[in-house]
Amino acid sequence: MNLLKSLAAVGSMTMLSRVLGFVRDTIIARTFGAGVATDAFVVAFKLPNLLRRIFAEGAFSQAFVPILAEYKTQQGDEAARTFVAYVSGLLTLVLAVVTLLGVLAAPWIVWLSAPGFADEVERFALTTDLLRVTFPYILLISLSSLAGAVLNTWNRFSVPAFVPTLLNLSMIVFALFLTPYFDPPIMALGWAVLVGGLLQLLYQLPHLRKIGMLVLPRLNLRDAGVWRVLRQMGPAIFGVSVSQISLIINTVFASFLVAGSVSWMYYADRLMELPSGVLGVALGTILLPALSKSYASADPAEYSRLLDWGLRLCFLLVLPCAVALALLAEPLTVSLFQYGKFTANDAAMTQQALVAYSVGLLGIILVKILAPGFYAQQNIKTPVKIGLVTLAATQLMNLLFVFVIPLAHAGLALSIGLAACLNAGLLYWQLRRLNMFQPQAGWLLFVGKLLLALIAMVASLLLALHWMPAWAEGDMLWRLTRLAGLVLLGVLSYFAVLLGLGFRLGDFARRTAH
Repeated sequence: MNLLKSLAAVGSMTMLSRVLGFVRDTIIARTFGAGVATDAFVVAFKLPNLLRRIFAEGAFSQAFVPILAEYKTQQGDEAARTFVAYVSGLLTLVLAVVTLLGVLAAPWIVWLSAPGFADEVERFALTTDLLRVTFPYILLISLSSLAGAVLNTWNRFSVPAFVPTLLNLSMIVFALFLTPYFDPPIMALGWAVLVGGLLQLLYQLPHLRKIGMLVLPRLNLRDAGVWRVLRQMGPAIFGVSVSQISLIINTVFASFLVAGSVSWMYYADRLMELPSGVLGVALGTILLPALSKSYASADPAEYSRLLDWGLRLCFLLVLPCAVALALLAEPLTVSLFQYGKFTANDAAMTQQALVAYSVGLLGIILVKILAPGFYAQQNIKTPVKIGLVTLAATQLMNLLFVFVIPLAHAGLALSIGLAACLNAGLLYWQLRRLNMFQPQAGWLLFVGKLLLALIAMVASLLLALHWMPAWAEGDMLWRLTRLAGLVLLGVLSYFAVLLGLGFRLGDFARRTAH
């Protein structure tokens, strides 16, 4: 399997999803602005979405994929098929119960996750109604993530990478065409989430059939493999999902700040998730099955080389993205969001959060590469300990940046990024200490060349920004055209210098026999 080609396939599908996500958010910003209704939807959508990241794509995938790869490598497809049937049976039962409890307990969940809303009856009631509609999304998207994990283990990476576009398309259609049929109009987005989750699950079923892994869920609580997944899942929640748990807690902090704070952080997070999703999720998606198969095949040298490959690609692609997000915060927020009810002040507040997020972008994506290094070996304890330390550090920084150094919502974003850097540093230290990873030769020269290319990119962007007219001028097409020109200039200047320094695409080609 050519890992670079697989990464390109996953990255391109994820890029499509993120572009549609920006279209979706631009439409939502223009239609609803950043007020009470949008805050209510963001909280109602964030809760099931974060639970999806923690349980479905986070803890569950990290626990499930290595064990599934072991079954496939050592026992064959039939044993893997039975294992998937048992896991899906238990997952369906648990998620159905969780969904029912979530719908019934919606007011209490809103009170716990956004206690600041309790003082405003209208906003609290609207958030509760939206949460009752969006909460079943957890059931649908978790089953969709199970299907995607199976497809990734069989090296069918493009299908799971494409399915998030279906949620974006659903929300775009509902926002543009069905909003007038709902009262209040924001409820259209709640139902769009539910429909999008269903589409994501149904789309993958034919592809599971093609690889012979479409099975009916079966309940067998005595199966040893199922219990192995359960034992791995509990601790993995902390080990791999610290940033997501921190986002939930940050919503609590943000609910006490001025109206719009939750929405400003949401829009900044969406911009930050473009590189985080395209690069971080793609690299993590490719690496986890490959690392799991290398470990199951007892090939530690290949295991270390895979991690080194992932880390080099991360530095190569993420460093310029982090710098560009900070430099282009104003062009990005004004060009994409400042229309209709989304005011200049909303754009300025979103810029502050985006710059703060950019500080920790490298750490956020490094965690997505380093954590699978432990989970592929079913090592849960080490990431859990690091996760707990990181979670505590995040909350201490929240208190510092909100109450001592009054950075408001931007301080909450900064704490997430800095904590991710701490998380990544501790994960790397433990990988080296446990002799699970040995860096390949040439890292110092590699980083030096990257820094030269970054300097060239920054210089070219600053010069172009100096000559640009005010970003609020012109219609959306004119703003986006200028923004695209800036992005293209940054990309060309960065990679032109790297090309001159001897970088070639073939240097990052990586094949695995497993």
